[in-house]
Amino acid sequence: MAYQDILFNTQDRIAQITINRPKSLNALNLSLLSELACAIKDVGSNDEIRVLVITGTGEKAFVAGADISELAGLSPLGAKLFSETGHRVMAGLQELPIPVIAAVNGFALGGGLELALSCDFIYASETARFGLPEITLGLIPGFGGTQRLSRLIGKNMAKEMIFTGKMISATEAAKLGIINKICEPDKLPETVNKLAGQISKKGMVSLYAAKHAVNSGFETDLVTGCGIEINDFALCFTSDDAAEGTGAFLEKRKPEFKSRLSG
Repeated sequence: MAYQDILFNTQDRIAQITINRPKSLNALNLSLLSELACAIKDVGSNDEIRVLVITGTGEKAFVAGADISELAGLSPLGAKLFSETGHRVMAGLQELPIPVIAAVNGFALGGGLELALSCDFIYASETARFGLPEITLGLIPGFGGTQRLSRLIGKNMAKEMIFTGKMISATEAAKLGIINKICEPDKLPETVNKLAGQISKKGMVSLYAAKHAVNSGFETDLVTGCGIEINDFALCFTSDDAAEGTGAFLEKRKPEFKSRLSG
């Protein structure tokens, strides 16, 4: 597919999606969401890809939110369709069988923060800013922000951010546990690529099993979560990677994982 609003490339088992609407600070509209959905589907069907990185074009914004010019003309039914489309994209990211890293290079507001929260973790520039400002438009977050943020930082802190619509700095976001690491702006791509490279050398089945165990077990009780872990641990032994990893350890060499989810 030829993309208009995103850049999509792969190299060395790492895919990168770059939101590419710099004139609108990479704001999300229906067209862009449709392209994101297609790109995510392409990533999920490619067994060569081990890690996905999502970022934004330019230095000002990762994604500054939804496109207000499009929002302003929505009917209630149109708003529901817009929200459902965004939810499908965010769920598609969360359900990818590989790790997804958000490299937040500027504003991550509204749908931008929701996009980042749908990734497995977030690395951010020192200049990044985070928030869910929909309340200032007479709206609420519509792409999962009320749910994912509260699960990440707790109900009360999430309510404060959502009810006030305030922006917070990368430092504040790190203290709340929203982001994993703060980088100097010019070091962010290099830092994220290094991390993605490290992860891409791991076995695909074990990456899938680890992500599934954490995500599926998070909202359950401990006993149920541990049962999920037991099954996912056993799943790792269905691939040759378990024998390769343990064998490489015993032979004092680096493992070469070659597993694929499709067999």
